[in-house]
Amino acid sequence: NDDEVSTSIDGDDFVTYVDATAGGYQSAATNPWVYIKFTDNGAEKVSVSDEEALESLDWDMSLRRFIIRLNGGSSGPGCVGAAVFMDDTYDSLTEVPEGVMYVEDNYYTPDCSLINDSSGLPDNPQTVMGPWWEYPGCVATTGYPFIIQLANGRLVKLVVESYYEEGQDNCNNTGAMGSGSANFTIRWTFIE
Repeated sequence: NDDEVSTSIDGDDFVTYVDATAGGYQSAATNPWVYIKFTDNGAEKVSVSDEEALESLDWDMSLRRFIIRLNGGSSGPGCVGAAVFMDDTYDSLTEVPEGVMYVEDNYYTPDCSLINDSSGLPDNPQTVMGPWWEYPGCVATTGYPFIIQLANGRLVKLVVESYYEEGQDNCNNTGAMGSGSANFTIRWTFIE
């Protein structure tokens, strides 16, 4: 579906919509991830199967339901990593701080056991992008900005603005479930 990913421009930022519903929560295990690449023209969907993605350098990020993976470490063969800035906002993070360490997804122990995220939901890998959300009874956005280092060395400043089509602010403020889950709105820009 070509409508799964679309990007618009808002000032100096790209705003990308990603339909990562995967057929709903009950069907997510059997439905593929949505793969995207960050380009000068916005985020573009990459048509690759889950199996092909394990050997592909053509994608930077993949999304399915509330999980966001980067193409590096446990998630893919690339070198894409990220750093989260819990004491900043997207707007306050205007330059790359010195000494930033970019971490790749690493959600397996040495004996190949899955490292779960902190949500309490089973079989959800602890990805570098995990801090974008928390669960007070709904998928609430934290507003934490990330800097993602792409395989080519370029840097992307990014924040997940919403997970729900409607009701994200209500979820964030009251813990009430929104509607239209896994329809991401992501704000991002290249940063030097």
